[in-house]
Amino acid sequence: MRRLLTGLLAGLALFAAPVLALDVVATSPSMGALVRAVAPSAQLTVLAGPDRDLHMLQAKPTMIRALRSADLLVAVGAELEMGWLPAASASAANPDILPGREGYFEAAAQVPLLDVGGPADRAMGDVHPAGNPHVDLDPVRMAQVAGALGARMARLDPGNAASYRANARRFAETVEQRLPQWQAQLAGAPGAVLYHRDAVYLLERFDVPLLGTIEPVPGVPPSGRDLRELAGKLRGRDGVIIHAPYHSPKGPRKLGGDLGWPVETLPLSPPVSADGDGYLRHIDRWVSAIAGA
Repeated sequence: MRRLLTGLLAGLALFAAPVLALDVVATSPSMGALVRAVAPSAQLTVLAGPDRDLHMLQAKPTMIRALRSADLLVAVGAELEMGWLPAASASAANPDILPGREGYFEAAAQVPLLDVGGPADRAMGDVHPAGNPHVDLDPVRMAQVAGALGARMARLDPGNAASYRANARRFAETVEQRLPQWQAQLAGAPGAVLYHRDAVYLLERFDVPLLGTIEPVPGVPPSGRDLRELAGKLRGRDGVIIHAPYHSPKGPRKLGGDLGWPVETLPLSPPVSADGDGYLRHIDRWVSAIAGA
């Protein structure tokens, strides 16, 4: 009888539904890299490449299709994607990934933010009263986000909970091991001029001075007068000027020429295909650029 029962159970197992990987949508390559670090077997769609400004995207049919079947949406948050993500999510008609549900995850909600409490008036430019959303350039905050993401995935997929939590811990441990090297490279760095306040988390983490921003108001290109005034304040000092690929290079090049400073074009996110190691190489690239000033 036991042999017959064992055979029946084995036969039923053949027809059991396979364990499906989580279907995850990430808004940026940095968020996608975290997903791969925590859940390497997840079915992942990344909505924007590193050459795109997450402030300025538009909802597209491809985004809506990906969101429609998603178990989990991983966003940067702090209103960074507010211009397009709510519309795309609403059109997807998937209530499980709307804010307030288990299937909606914001990185910025998991960590302390800088620049909190700024003006809420959009006439003041591209401002974020809830805080600066660009947390993904701070590896320590990203390690904290990974832990929270692992816990969320564990609730959505209890069968793989131990794996998610272990992977998140492994990523955090790797970040911890890399910190002394980054700190040594950036010790005494003279500072950086950013186009936008998008790398302030990285500068703050390693005590690198922010020497100014190219844009006088967030989201507003500089005038010739703005650049002359900034050059006047910085003349005689050393530093590096950094802008993203989607920013106009005209202002950074003009300032760099006036000051004799290097100008670096660096994406805010790693490549779309990056995993946790790819994210750390991305931080390596930023650290090297700032340290080489």
